[in-house]
Amino acid sequence: MTRAPAKHQRLRLLSCNILAGASVQRYRQYVTRSINAVLPGRNKLENLDQLAELLPQFDVVGLQEADAGSLRSGFLNQTRYLAETSGMPFWSHQPNRPLAQLSHTANGLICRLEPRTVIDYPLPSRIPGRGALLASFGDDANGLAVVIAHLSLSAQARAKQLAFIAEVLQDHPHAVLMGDLNTDPHSPEMRHLFAHSSLQPPGQAVPTFPSWKPRRALDHILVSSDIRVEKMWTLPQAFSDHLALAAEIQLPSATLHSTPAKTHR
Repeated sequence: MTRAPAKHQRLRLLSCNILAGASVQRYRQYVTRSINAVLPGRNKLENLDQLAELLPQFDVVGLQEADAGSLRSGFLNQTRYLAETSGMPFWSHQPNRPLAQLSHTANGLICRLEPRTVIDYPLPSRIPGRGALLASFGDDANGLAVVIAHLSLSAQARAKQLAFIAEVLQDHPHAVLMGDLNTDPHSPEMRHLFAHSSLQPPGQAVPTFPSWKPRRALDHILVSSDIRVEKMWTLPQAFSDHLALAAEIQLPSATLHSTPAKTHR
């Protein structure tokens, strides 16, 4: 059972688009290494192992572009593999885009805190296959809601997806949205999100893409107004074409008082 301390509680969060374990270090490698995108390889497993070594530093980890078990990963559920290799006790995933048996993209959750509930939401899009994973920690009224999402490349689709996420979070006063949102914090769709939810714009955008020379802040850890971001940074290791984004946050007191879990996967 997880017990919150009497005062504020700090959590360390990590959001990482892992590109199914592939490593891309130059734009040209999207072409020269394209065969690696559909085939398994030892380098992918080594890349995951290096990431797994760092995960115990964090309390809640959100993954995007994890493979749920297809040819390109050697039929390995990468979220489960990372959780078990790192020794983190709880994991869940949301498979979204199966492509025959060649690839099966998923969002993933890995954490040391036991979630009370985990809910999968398909996100609106003209082309189906995007989703958001909502994990709730603590009690119903005062708990913490964490949404992990990977949004579309189209601004029109992202606007619908962020509007949907804002609606989901209306009943959660303490909230975090983390993931590859494929847009910077000043875009019209992000401004709409901030206007229709308790989530706040980041104090400073942190560039995460491309990992070898980051210029664009596409990955985000956004928090509601009553949660304080102590610091935010990127991991120096490049595990994919995105840098992993980390944050240390301070929660209001009593947010994580434990209640019996209703669901656990």
